[in-house]
Amino acid sequence: MPYYKKYRSTMVKDLLCAALTTLCEIMLPLVVREITNRISSDPLSLTVGFVIAVGGAYLAMRLIDALAYYYMANAGHVMGTKIETDMRKDLFSHLQRLHMGYYDNAKIGTLMSRITNDLFDVTEFAHHCPEEFFIAGIKIVAAFVILCTFNVPLTLLVFLVIPPMIVALTLFNRKIKKGFRHQRKQIGELNSQVEDSLLGIRVVKSFANEDIENEKFEHGNKKFFEIKAKNYKYMGLYASTTRFFEGFMYIVVVVAGTLFMMKGHINPADFVAYLLFVSTLLTSVRRIVEFAEQFQRGMTGIERFYEIVDTIPQIVDSENAAELGNIKGEIEFKNVTFRYSEENEDVLENMSFNIKAGEKVALVGPSGGGKTTICSLIPRFYEVDEGGIYIDNVNIKDVKINSLRDKIGIVQQDVYLFSGSVKSNIAYGKENATFEEIIDAAKLAGAHDFIMSLPEGYDTYVGERGVKLSGGQKQRISIARVFLKNPPVLLLDEATSALDNESELVVQKSLEKLSKGRTTITVAHRLTTIKNADRIFVINKNGIAEEGSHKELIEKNGIYKEFYSAYTSI
Repeated sequence: MPYYKKYRSTMVKDLLCAALTTLCEIMLPLVVREITNRISSDPLSLTVGFVIAVGGAYLAMRLIDALAYYYMANAGHVMGTKIETDMRKDLFSHLQRLHMGYYDNAKIGTLMSRITNDLFDVTEFAHHCPEEFFIAGIKIVAAFVILCTFNVPLTLLVFLVIPPMIVALTLFNRKIKKGFRHQRKQIGELNSQVEDSLLGIRVVKSFANEDIENEKFEHGNKKFFEIKAKNYKYMGLYASTTRFFEGFMYIVVVVAGTLFMMKGHINPADFVAYLLFVSTLLTSVRRIVEFAEQFQRGMTGIERFYEIVDTIPQIVDSENAAELGNIKGEIEFKNVTFRYSEENEDVLENMSFNIKAGEKVALVGPSGGGKTTICSLIPRFYEVDEGGIYIDNVNIKDVKINSLRDKIGIVQQDVYLFSGSVKSNIAYGKENATFEEIIDAAKLAGAHDFIMSLPEGYDTYVGERGVKLSGGQKQRISIARVFLKNPPVLLLDEATSALDNESELVVQKSLEKLSKGRTTITVAHRLTTIKNADRIFVINKNGIAEEGSHKELIEKNGIYKEFYSAYTSI
């Protein structure tokens, strides 16, 4: 309902047009009744002038009807499209606000299905739903009032058929709605499976597992067919039940009306008009029946839309959050405890440490110790359960999220490049960056030379997820992004671990240049890359086991030396 507010005037006009078309439809039985009455009671009163006048008046009404219907079909559908567009915009915007924990458990293909498929039917639903029910309401009320003026007992008999009809159709409606919900869910699963298979096509082909992927798809596709086939069964029952009640209503009118006419309780003209009114009434019922599928599709899409929109983002700005101004880059963890979910164990427990502004700190240790988690907590991708994280003595919960993340640059192992040009991917680091700034950032990242060797230079299309570039090239573009952003705090999460030795050397030089003068936290498995760090934290499941420079930790002859010796002996 809130989405109609912007288009109230269009909706009011649409419903007025719907009322006009309905009144035009109702007038025909009354015209026929009047003519039939004159023929049977006073044939002389049925003059040529009267017939032409009635015909002209009715033709004028049909012209009004045509204009009103045009407005409904045009402006009404445009309104429905605008509502669908507004809903899709709000859904996408809400997905952008949701926390990382939501995406840890979500399937991207399913979310894409909700943004696209689920809202396709909203246009028709938003336009026709109020219109169809409004028209049906007018017809039923008008038909009841007018038919009561003809014959009250016959009208009551006819309308007694409607309640059991509604009950029967409601039962099937619920089944259809449930079926459409299952359909939507399954098509989302199917989309997710297709996306998963196509994004991993290199893995599929490298293992020659095309047949396995075909089998997986066939299973999901068959399940979708079974759900849809079952739904069509209920839709068939819905339609056939409607047809049965239509026939039953007609036979009640014919039999009961004939008996009333034989006894003189209704005249032939009223009986003919009565049949026409019942026909109009049943046309309205039939339209509602035909609209039922569209209605359920729309309702299912809207329900699934609100399942996401009603998901409350867990990480939002606090009420009095302030902008994080210029910072030096001092970072402090105070008694931080964190777990990814209620069911999981603590990843960090009562952890405390301080990193000075401009200091270069490396995090090393076994997988699962919490190194990447630390890097995810600083920009508030996740919320700490206990304790606090401070930048320049300001709790990150007390500052606006966007201003916090604006001060942090992140380079990860898994580089994501958007489908587009090299230039647009570097420019992602700074809105409205000039081409000169983009080139400068690329030069600082050691990417300019290889970019210029590409077929179209900075305008070269990088492909889906940057598939046309090598790992080292993608990584240097991601570093150029951060150079362009120019943040005081830098998080390097295993930025070189997926690269070959030659690419690693080039990227490492770029990273050293990037980290100059910035507070830098590096997560590394390749221990040779962090020898020059000011401090190294050795992190395991018990927290920070050791701390010091490379030289100090080697001299301690502890966990770090074991790690380093094992790594350098490989």
